Amino acid sequence: MSMNGEYLRLTPTELDRALKDPEWAGDLAEELQDSQAEGEPAPVEARHFTTHRTWHLFGFLLQRSAFPVDIIHGEEPLANDDWGYGPPQYLTAERVQLAADALQRTTYDQLIGGVDPSELTEAEVYPQIWDSPASLEWAGDLFTPLTEFFRGAASAGHAMLIWID
Repeated sequence: MSMNGEYLRLTPTELDRALKDPEWAGDLAEELQDSQAEGEPAPVEARHFTTHRTWHLFGFLLQRSAFPVDIIHGEEPLANDDWGYGPPQYLTAERVQLAADALQRTTYDQLIGGVDPSELTEAEVYPQIWDSPASLEWAGDLFTPLTEFFRGAASAGHAMLIWID
């Protein structure tokens, strides 16, 4: 079983409800994941998004670049309930906007510039596949869709739930 980064866009009203009723939020997350499994919308329009196993690499690279928002784990706890590998956290709509703006100015090539795969091995970045410089290219195909997902959420004024499943 692998560990996957999961994201769920929420309207401000939905975030308020989720904060009061985390169980409802969990049910909504499951419902949206199931509905999108049948036909995946474009990331800019999607309510749910997954970075699959790239989450830890993205976290390492973004932290290394002093990214202004923790888009890998979230910044505020939603509940103590375990949604896979710990409880979900969230970003307010304002933090989603800040993240979207910063992501628009960031390319994957900028993030991996100067990174030696041995740094990833030493930091025990999941999954541990860092045996050559080419291994850094592995996650590049998900960075642009993640950027688009945040752009869509920001343009709609949405907050976001984030968890590792």
